[in-house]
Amino acid sequence: MLKQNLQLKLGQKLAPQQIQLMKLIQLHTLEFEEELERELEENPALERAAEEKEDDYEEPVGDFEDEGTENIDTDFNVEEYIFDDEPSYKTASNNYSADDEEFDNESLLTEGQSLYDYLLEQIRLINIEEEDRKIAEYLIGNLDTDGYLRRELKSIVDDLAFSVGLYTTTEKLEEILENYVQKLDPPGVGARNLQECLLLQIEKKVSADKAVTLAAQILRNQFDALTNKHYNKIMQKYDVDEEDLKDALEEISKLSPRVGGNFDTQTITINQEIIPDFIIQVKEGKTGKPEVIPLLNSKNAPTLRVSDEYKEILTTYSHDKNSAEHKQAALFIKQKLDAAKWYIDAINQRQNTLLQTITAIVKLQKDYFITGDDKSLKPMILKDVADITGFDISTISRVVKSKYADTPNGIVYLKNLFSDSLTNDDGEEVSTKEIKMHLQEAIEKENKRKPYTDDALVGILKEKGYNIARRTIAKYREQLSIPVARLRKEL
Repeated sequence: MLKQNLQLKLGQKLAPQQIQLMKLIQLHTLEFEEELERELEENPALERAAEEKEDDYEEPVGDFEDEGTENIDTDFNVEEYIFDDEPSYKTASNNYSADDEEFDNESLLTEGQSLYDYLLEQIRLINIEEEDRKIAEYLIGNLDTDGYLRRELKSIVDDLAFSVGLYTTTEKLEEILENYVQKLDPPGVGARNLQECLLLQIEKKVSADKAVTLAAQILRNQFDALTNKHYNKIMQKYDVDEEDLKDALEEISKLSPRVGGNFDTQTITINQEIIPDFIIQVKEGKTGKPEVIPLLNSKNAPTLRVSDEYKEILTTYSHDKNSAEHKQAALFIKQKLDAAKWYIDAINQRQNTLLQTITAIVKLQKDYFITGDDKSLKPMILKDVADITGFDISTISRVVKSKYADTPNGIVYLKNLFSDSLTNDDGEEVSTKEIKMHLQEAIEKENKRKPYTDDALVGILKEKGYNIARRTIAKYREQLSIPVARLRKEL
């Protein structure tokens, strides 16, 4: 049964300009440059202004109101858009470094042959029946970028039948894989797992060397014991001493687990260096104490203005309000002027947000920027920065996302400056990064023949004043990509 009723709802809706501003904030320098160039191409009313002196800074034009194009009045006041001294956007003189030229955006283009093409060249030089060659090529096409065949042969048999029209068996595929594909260069290609990949490589080493022979036996028959570092079991199995096992392990360490890693997956690979978004300078202050000065990379501070040519065009069309064509042209120009003025204002807001955020971070991590020692890092979460700046936590998160700072001690990823806190035995709050540093140092100094267990690491850190549970040690160890004691054992 149909009913009619009234409902009152309260909700929030982001304007398109606000969404765009949030996107601008989270872009790092290179992405921001690309976005800026795209906007300059799409909006002819927006242009780069000539360089101005730093003391000629003026407030940017435009407001941040959402003006929908569907309700634009064609009888708008042209004087709102035509004025003699068009202010242009430029950040304040202390917003960027004068030494920004060293951070030029450079790309290195390298051409290389893909693993797929390299293997196809080889298989086409082999004397092989046409049907077998097609199957071999299809198998090559199913290899991943590391050179492994991850798919089940049964699935490939079905694919050959449906997509290529070749009807074969898994036994036939196995034969072609072993007799042709796995014989290709580089050794190890076409393997279905790590053990097979290493075996294919060691078997290519035609040698009577005792170490190579032992390495092949270990990979073939004692692979689980090898991966779990049960060295005593291996020595008992083959009746060898520790030196012989060391030589065999040395041969195994020369093998590659990713035989396709030296080949490009695409014809062109682009390597791009990191362009820091912020520059942190440490200078001696008036009191003799070091001061930390946060700056924006000047690539984040473009000088933009509204096009004079478009203002003149708008003036021309405004004199003839009776012509429908001129009215439509004036409406188009107004839309572009609105967009240009808003974009300039959005960039102004972006730069202000970035600068306030990095200033708050510097205030909280001043000791770290001066010393460069990770142990000087203080506990800091997004809320701490938000409390200082007055911005929302989500805004701070967007600012630090994918952003880097060039400091006197190297380029730093901003997210690495954030960490939770723990209280030590003295009642002081310390950063979890500081604890991880002590944990890593203890593991680096351990006797690799008898590595520390997690329980032993608990005791070591407790001596340093950090009362941490064993499960916390295990969590920090995993975050540092450090394996358990058994897998850290060495001969």
